[in-house]
Amino acid sequence: MDRDWGEPLDLDAVAAVAGYSRYHFVRAFKAAYGETPGQYLSRRRIERAQEMLRTADLTVTEICGLVGFSSLGTFSTRFKSQTGLTPSEYRARHVGRGAALIPGCFALLYAGAFPGRGQRNTEEAG
Repeated sequence: MDRDWGEPLDLDAVAAVAGYSRYHFVRAFKAAYGETPGQYLSRRRIERAQEMLRTADLTVTEICGLVGFSSLGTFSTRFKSQTGLTPSEYRARHVGRGAALIPGCFALLYAGAFPGRGQRNTEEAG
């Protein structure tokens, strides 16, 4: 879940890798980490979004999709619940403290937002 935080969570697949049924995995995960796998993943995604809001010149909508949320409303609600600020308020409070934002195109490339890009280059070379 930490490696593929931007991808949709397939709880059955994660549980199978752990050798548990879906329901036993959720109980064991909550006992070990104090939150469900969904809550954990949401928290990690918001943490990634915080980093992007501080460092990348991307819109809130772009960041929402990059961190794995399909709904801007859900993203904004969870972000505010976790940080106490909306994504825009968070950015306004944390940007401009001596560091320039990374251009959006570089941030998108780094985040893997251009799927198939490497494949096209391989085909052109061959």
